[in-house]
Amino acid sequence: MAEYHALTEWTRGDAPFLDNRYSRGHAWTFDEGVSVAASSSPLHVPLPLSVAAAVDPEEAFVASLSSCHLLTFLYLAAKKGFLVESYRDEAVGRMETAADGKLWMSVVTLRPVVTFGGDRRPTAAEAEALHHDSHGECYIARSVRTEVRCESTAHGTAS
Repeated sequence: MAEYHALTEWTRGDAPFLDNRYSRGHAWTFDEGVSVAASSSPLHVPLPLSVAAAVDPEEAFVASLSSCHLLTFLYLAAKKGFLVESYRDEAVGRMETAADGKLWMSVVTLRPVVTFGGDRRPTAAEAEALHHDSHGECYIARSVRTEVRCESTAHGTAS
């Protein structure tokens, strides 16, 4: 069993609080040093109370699913002897209102574009199977109730 830690810190400073007009800017610190500026999404809390340049939890959720899929895909491709030259994913998460009236991230669509190199290249079907297997092995995707779709594109696959 493993544990993963993230430190989340916010301070009010001299801003008012009870009027709900405080900054949502805060920090996430990982691995005892890597710090990321975080905030609520400006789509939910208007500027300047949100920080547009910071990562919001919704973006982090989408990125964690995308990153887990990437890392699992690279592992499985290497294990099968396929050389991956590049991998780019412009993932998108869709927030919707659930039946109970509360917001939730209903769908995250991964759109990986993978370029293969080397002498041994996967067929399009093998590349698609790698994505299917990556989704099944990704423990972040297995941990959420959000539908996670993968619409992949592979370059340099064998015919």
